Amino acid sequence: METIQVVFLTVLMFFVIVTVHEWGHYYFAKRAGILVREFAIGFGPKLFSYKRNETQFTLRLLPFGGYARMAGEDPELVEIQEGQTIAVRSADDQVKMIYLDQLDNRKNVIRGEVISIDMERALKLQLDVDGEIQEYRIHPQAMLVSRGKQTQIAPKDRQFGSKTVGQRALAIFAGPLMNFILAFVLFAVYAQMAGVPVENPKNLQIGEVLEGGAADQANLQKGDIIETINGTAIGTDSQKMVSMIADSKDKPMEWTLRRGSDTFNITITPRAVEGQEGGKVGIVPTLPTRSVGFVETFKVSGVAMVDTTKIIFEGFKHLINQFNMDDIGGPVRTFEVTGQIAKQGIEQLTRWAAILSLYLGIFNLLPIPALDGSRLVFLGIEALRGRPVDPNREGMVHFIGFAMLFVLMLAVTYNDILRLING
Repeated sequence: METIQVVFLTVLMFFVIVTVHEWGHYYFAKRAGILVREFAIGFGPKLFSYKRNETQFTLRLLPFGGYARMAGEDPELVEIQEGQTIAVRSADDQVKMIYLDQLDNRKNVIRGEVISIDMERALKLQLDVDGEIQEYRIHPQAMLVSRGKQTQIAPKDRQFGSKTVGQRALAIFAGPLMNFILAFVLFAVYAQMAGVPVENPKNLQIGEVLEGGAADQANLQKGDIIETINGTAIGTDSQKMVSMIADSKDKPMEWTLRRGSDTFNITITPRAVEGQEGGKVGIVPTLPTRSVGFVETFKVSGVAMVDTTKIIFEGFKHLINQFNMDDIGGPVRTFEVTGQIAKQGIEQLTRWAAILSLYLGIFNLLPIPALDGSRLVFLGIEALRGRPVDPNREGMVHFIGFAMLFVLMLAVTYNDILRLING
């Protein structure tokens, strides 16, 4: 049951982080009037899908990411040529369905050869129906049907590229922004659950008691203060405590602990743990903590955001200066570490989720092709030049960047799998 719970919490954490990111793109795109064709969580085979209003909401098999597909970002519609025979279905003097295939099987439709058609600006269609030229207005939400697939047309004012630089930049930046907001909230929640270290602590505190360990069987509890071990004061030196426990495998140890206002002695015998050296008692030592008030929580969360951001950029700097494939973890490694942290309890998982959300936001803002940061760079160039970069050139840059990231992801995943196999 514990394994199922850990897997569920791990998947749920990634689901929330990715959903919040993509929701940022989706919400601000909709606010700008952009048609969002699909809001997808995950990649690969489709598990679940439903359509609400104009958007298809999809859950896919691999929860490693997601996307909000906006109209006008990629070639979407099959081009209709003059002289092509099509079928249309109209209502209220507007064409609402345009059929490009299986025309003989369509019922209650008008068939004819296309004289002219404009599905982006004028929204008009001229058909030659049995030698008679007929003109129709196209509904701005008309559906184009080809090869059994329905695609809603996107008038020019509903496409991503038709919006101002500011609107497009906000729709792109909103994804990382939502990750920053989520990280701040999660750091605040963690502060409320775990508290903050007290100033000038004198002793270590038990932060977590692992189920089935010697400490668990001795009824030690989270929050117990460790005063002495075998008569030796430990203070706040966790490494000293770990070393003493490791050297006492299968040897009884006398611990003095404080729980609230009560002080008591207990005998604990460290045991061997498979795959680890020395003795273990099954605790996670921490510094003593205190609870924080509502107002202080915001300060603590802000400090955590700043400190974690510094650590993330130090990691980027290390990768640039001393690149090593073993230092990079992909989805497999991330899932593995998340599972290990989930076993430590909901508090540590909440903190880890905050770190990952912050990391995702920062990473997406890096000026790497195919990421949000690169798209913002192109929008910045457009704002300075007063005209957009050639879409074909920009698309090629993003395609090359995506291909490089994909190859790197394959290599990292292969490395992660080898690491798991070799233990």
